[in-house]
Amino acid sequence: MKKKSKKIAKKKSNVGNHDNVLREHLVALLKGGHAHVHFMDAIEGFPDAKRGTFVEGLPHTGWQLLEHSRIAQWDILEFSRDAKHVSPGFPEGYWPRTPGPPDEAAWKKSVQEFQRDLEEMVKLVKNPKTDLYATIPHGDGQTILREALLLADHNAYHLGQLVDLRRALGAWPES
Repeated sequence: MKKKSKKIAKKKSNVGNHDNVLREHLVALLKGGHAHVHFMDAIEGFPDAKRGTFVEGLPHTGWQLLEHSRIAQWDILEFSRDAKHVSPGFPEGYWPRTPGPPDEAAWKKSVQEFQRDLEEMVKLVKNPKTDLYATIPHGDGQTILREALLLADHNAYHLGQLVDLRRALGAWPES
């Protein structure tokens, strides 16, 4: 009997800090890996000349997917932390107007802003002062937990599309 009660006590002490465990899982989900591609794995090496190329059967170009992901991520982050944030009009405000980037600088800027905003969401989730379960006061029922999950889900979806596009373009490393 004593051995059994020690095992139970040990199990309880291992799961005592659910909040930290949840935050660690959310950060891992946001950053990618495991079942999802990392952002830079999907972006690095995307051929300059093919960033605005459509492929039959796929609805978007690499530029459109990158910019859409960046804009949506920025919107989710800002909604999560700024009561004065105004979201772009949907759907037109979430997609670039051109199939390709205007220049190399625009592509690089989009990549850098995506990375910066992802890190900002990670910081928000990691911050022990952030109540993941509290309703966002300026929302209509959303929580930081919901927004972090939404962001991870949205990014995983579109990064998967980027991988498919790169494969179809013959630009994926194992193509």
